[in-house]
Amino acid sequence: MRCVFLLLYVTAVRGLDANFFFDYWTDLFRPWPLNPKEGFVQDYTPKHREEFDFIVVGAGSAGCVIANRLTEVPQWKVLLIEAGGNENFFSDVPIFASFLSMTPMNWGYTSEPEPRACKDLRGKVCFLPRGKVLGGSSVLNFLIYQRGHPEDYNDWARMGNPGWSYDDILQYFKKSENIKIDELKNSSYHGRNGYLDIDHAPYKSPLEKVFRKAGEELGYERRDPNGEHMMGFSKPQATMRNGRRCSSSKAFLEPVRFRRNLKVTKHTIVTKILIKPQTKTIYGVEFIKRNKRYRVLARREVILSAGTIGSAQLLMLSGVGPTEHLEKMGIRTLVDLPVGYNLQDHVTFSGNAFIVNDSRLCVNDLTAASPFSAASYMTGKGPLTLPGGAAGLAFIRTNVSNDSVASRPDMELVMGAGSLAGDFIGILRSLLGVTDKWFWKVYGTLPPKVRWRTFSLNPVLIRPRSVGRLMLRSSNFFDHPRIQPNYFSDLNDLKAMVQGVRMIENIIGTKAFQQYNTKLHDIPFPGCEHLIFDSDEYWECAIMQTSITLDHQVGTCKMAPTGDPTGVVSPRLLVHGVKGLRIADASIMPRIPASHTHAPVVMIAEKAADMIKEDWGYLN
Repeated sequence: MRCVFLLLYVTAVRGLDANFFFDYWTDLFRPWPLNPKEGFVQDYTPKHREEFDFIVVGAGSAGCVIANRLTEVPQWKVLLIEAGGNENFFSDVPIFASFLSMTPMNWGYTSEPEPRACKDLRGKVCFLPRGKVLGGSSVLNFLIYQRGHPEDYNDWARMGNPGWSYDDILQYFKKSENIKIDELKNSSYHGRNGYLDIDHAPYKSPLEKVFRKAGEELGYERRDPNGEHMMGFSKPQATMRNGRRCSSSKAFLEPVRFRRNLKVTKHTIVTKILIKPQTKTIYGVEFIKRNKRYRVLARREVILSAGTIGSAQLLMLSGVGPTEHLEKMGIRTLVDLPVGYNLQDHVTFSGNAFIVNDSRLCVNDLTAASPFSAASYMTGKGPLTLPGGAAGLAFIRTNVSNDSVASRPDMELVMGAGSLAGDFIGILRSLLGVTDKWFWKVYGTLPPKVRWRTFSLNPVLIRPRSVGRLMLRSSNFFDHPRIQPNYFSDLNDLKAMVQGVRMIENIIGTKAFQQYNTKLHDIPFPGCEHLIFDSDEYWECAIMQTSITLDHQVGTCKMAPTGDPTGVVSPRLLVHGVKGLRIADASIMPRIPASHTHAPVVMIAEKAADMIKEDWGYLN
């Protein structure tokens, strides 16, 4: 208790914000590292107008990679700026992924009200968790490492972006990767010497075998979805080390934390990129740390790695964006570019629960909280090592797909070892935005012993046609931007999701699942009771009520060649019309890949670092 009071006193006297106070607790509850390369990254407060060769904004999935690779050049002085603080013990636990969005590690973004999605969630808006912590969203995500289909990247090249075909970028996927899965160590699609550990969860869910057999009954093979063939069933590959989360911070930042040319400033909010109006040249950034305003200067470049939301917002606040919109916000336009357009995302339908007759198959929050699970986790084993609770993945192609590439899926199915029905504590409800009223109306009739025997199987739309937009709410950085994902604005996306539900019903109907009398909980969702249960119309209604993001927003600073009016950055990731400003994060993706976006973001950062070295004469 004395420690608690001391922290409160220090916080009050020094005027520290909630995030800084939270960082004290992350230090206290971070376990002693199992890997000697892991350890705390020291905080550095730059002097006003201090100069650096490179300033990297955002220590997330991309920023940690770039800071690591640029400081390989010893004469380059690099400043890495992060709005959040440290990871902690809880963020290391893979199954706790949903809990983390309830902490100060999350920026707390929400969408504008959506006409066809999140209609029955809290506030009638979609929750959009984004990481505000060293490691960024790689600390909040569900750990799944999945790159997408080769043609996703060939599409980027065909759109006028040379150097981004699959053959060009495979080397960067492999460069970052340290594959720990025995059967994949000799694969030509995987790397063994990178910083980022990729592994299967040590815990083998009983559902995993059932899921694989169901796939075989339906004619699907067990696949490495990051290998030669993507379509099929698999156990999730995860960013995991010894059963614990391996974030970008752990993988790329902590091993090089003693490099003398690397400085990391935490709890630091960048509010503006400094651009000389006459020459459109970058000369630094402005930020706020502990209620003080600073400016730091860049001798060579500023690299934005603040993510799809943060990078677009900072560009527009700094005068780079669509003129008409910036004028409405009272911001002088320095460079007219379509920043904020081309917003794309993966959406998933997560409300259903499937009941089995054997509770040993499933993992609920009470199982996760048991002393046995905690003890197993301390040895790197047990159900707490399941990545976000996911026990199986499948990539399929619906009959709605019009893709000319027959091997490219448009739907992912994610099997969770538990379900929303088994959310006794309410953590999953908080992540999804499901209200208690909705929850008890749908699942309140189920006895607790039945709710323990439930799992989930959710469709994820991985080839969406719908496109949204991000806009400023005001000229103040602390006002979150207006985010309009426009989920299901193209009705073909809704039809594809219904087909995903139908595929799940086929899986549940196999002999593999029916040996456990598996059935769908059939209480209609609120707002859809007037429709015939299990009709296409019912599923369209249910999907619009509770579908949520998979937290894969991309595209707001689109990569396109010079002359393309839809582009914000060049194929070398330089912002059009601005000297010394580069973007390396998910915002540059011209089209969303059929992936979990952490893997391609790390790839983008690896390639960006090489391009920077090449442009400045340090790479042949």
